[in-house]
Amino acid sequence: MSNVITEKRPVADSAPLPPVTLRQARLPRWSPPVFALVALAAGAGIGLVAGLDSKIQWGLIAALLFILGTYAVAAKVEGARQAKDRLATSLVWIAFLLAVLPLASLIWETVVRGSKVLDGYFLTHSMGTLPDAMVGGGINHAITGTLQQVGLATLIAAPIGLLTAIYLVEYGRGRLAKAVTFFVDVMTGVPSIVAGLFVLSVWILILGFGPSGFAGSMALAILMMPVVVRSTEEMLKLVPNELREASLALGVPKWRTILKVVLPTSIGGITTGVMLAIARITGETAPVLLLVWGAKTINNNPFEGAQQSLPLYVYQQWQQGSEASYDRAWAAALVLIAFVMILNLVARGIARWKAPKTGR
Repeated sequence: MSNVITEKRPVADSAPLPPVTLRQARLPRWSPPVFALVALAAGAGIGLVAGLDSKIQWGLIAALLFILGTYAVAAKVEGARQAKDRLATSLVWIAFLLAVLPLASLIWETVVRGSKVLDGYFLTHSMGTLPDAMVGGGINHAITGTLQQVGLATLIAAPIGLLTAIYLVEYGRGRLAKAVTFFVDVMTGVPSIVAGLFVLSVWILILGFGPSGFAGSMALAILMMPVVVRSTEEMLKLVPNELREASLALGVPKWRTILKVVLPTSIGGITTGVMLAIARITGETAPVLLLVWGAKTINNNPFEGAQQSLPLYVYQQWQQGSEASYDRAWAAALVLIAFVMILNLVARGIARWKAPKTGR
C-alpha cells in the first residue's frame, strides 16, 4: 500500500461574511396615524385651494392621498411585497370608514335633534286632542302600538319559521322541500308594501274587517317569517351530525332527538335570529300605514280600531311640516333607534350566554 501524501495549500484570506438576518426595515407603528393626519391636512389644503365647498370631497381627496402615500413610502422602505400588504390594509380601513361615517352621522343628527323634546312627559303621554302644530304631546300610544304589533307578529312568525326550518333541515326531501325553499327565497325579497297590500286585499277588502293592529301584525309576520326560517336553518345545520347519530343509536326517536338534542344545541343562534328578525320589522312603515292607519290616542286593543306605531308616528309628524312636529318626529326616531339597538344588544348577549363553554 503506497502512502499518499496530501499537500496542504495555504487558504487565501477572505473578507468576513455579513451576518445573515431575515429582518427587513419596517415602518414604525405610529406611521399610519401620521400618514392619515398628513393626508387630511393635504386634502383640506387642496380642497381650499381648488374652491371645493363639500367636506366629503376633501375627505375623498385625503383618502386617495393616504392610500398613495402609504404605498409609496412602504415600497421605498419595506419593499414591494410589504407595500402591497399595506395597500390592502389601507383600502380596508377606507372602506370601513365609508361605511361607518354615514351611520355615525345619522345617529349624531338624530341624538342632537331628538333630545330637544325627549323626556319623561314625552314618553308617558299621547297626542290626545293636541293639534300637531302645537308644542307638547308624546309617543306613549305609539310605543304601546309598536310593542303589541311586533309582539303579535312574533307570536305568528316565530313558531311557523322554526317549524319550517326544522322540516327543511331534518325531514325535507324531494319536490316539496325544494318548493318550500324556493318560496322562502321569494318571500325574503318581497317588498313590505306588497305584504301590506296582500293583507289589505284579503283581511279588509274581502273579509270585511277594519283596520287594526292585528292586521298590521299579519303583514309584519309575512316579512319576518323568511328571516326566521333562514337564520334557524343555518343554526340547525351547524349542529354536528354526530350528536344526532349518537342519540338515534341509543334508540331515541327522531322527534325527541330534535327536541332534546338539536334544538338545545342551537337555541342561542335561533334566539339571536328571531331577535334580529324582530329588529328588522320594527321600523316598517308601509304595512302599518295601509292596515293600522294611526291614532292620536292610546288603543290597548290591537284587534279592533286604528292604532299607532313608532315608524308611522315619525312619518305622520314629519308630514305635518311644523317645527313642533319635526321635533317630535326626531325624538320618536331616536326612541325607535334605541329600541332596535337594545334588541340587537340583547341578541348578542343571548348568543354569548348560550355559546358553548370551552375549558382551559
